[in-house]
Amino acid sequence: MPTETTSQQPKKILVVSAHPEPRSLNAALTTFAVEHLRAAGHEVRVSDLYAMKWKAEVNADDFPDHQADRRLDVLAAQGEATSAGRLTPDVAAEQEKVRWSDAVILQFPLWWFSMPAILKGWVDRVFTNGFAYGPDVPPPYSEGALAGRRALLSVTIGARESSFSDRGIHGRLADVLHPVQHGLFWFAGMAPLDPFAVYRSIDLSRERFAIAKQEYGRRLDGLFTDEPVPFRTLVGGDYDHDMRLLPGVEAPGTSGLDLHVHPRA
Repeated sequence: MPTETTSQQPKKILVVSAHPEPRSLNAALTTFAVEHLRAAGHEVRVSDLYAMKWKAEVNADDFPDHQADRRLDVLAAQGEATSAGRLTPDVAAEQEKVRWSDAVILQFPLWWFSMPAILKGWVDRVFTNGFAYGPDVPPPYSEGALAGRRALLSVTIGARESSFSDRGIHGRLADVLHPVQHGLFWFAGMAPLDPFAVYRSIDLSRERFAIAKQEYGRRLDGLFTDEPVPFRTLVGGDYDHDMRLLPGVEAPGTSGLDLHVHPRA
């Protein structure tokens, strides 16, 4: 029986993988995703950051036109280099992949409740001023510079799923990943889906891995059809000029920090 994905028009997907061990679970999930998506007729590109020996830190070397005797203003330097087409070749190549894509998948282990440093460095260097945000692109948290693209986090976690719940010691996974889901993807206009997670990843058995692949395959099949996380838009009239949620916008019994869209009275 054809999957839901096979009935769609072929899409272009960028998978960004961040794990130092090529025999890791993350590497296996990357391989599975690539094979599954290609079998469904999609084009897939992969950025394996450790294999690429990706430079994680932002510094003056990122800006060929920067003069050594000048103070480095990263925001301004990124904007100037992006506008002039003078970014370093590695950054320019990754930006081209993002532009090419209809969806971006980030594959990584949850380390200290966040992404590995090398992946954060990919974000810091690739999502530049003038590319992912800035005065000359559509406003954030709405249309955004990268609007029209889907985004999915695929994360491996050593802890139990119950510990990342409403009453779990770590808090909800959605809250832990909020800086990426909302502060990166949605800020740039990309539509994030609910994250896919493999819990207790340290002692994953063959049987549990088979189940994980089955569930991941289902999520990949819905990459372009599943409903994205319903974050509020900046231009939707829910915020004042200081970017604070207007009173009474949230549903009764919820807080102003509730990220889900509720019908307005």
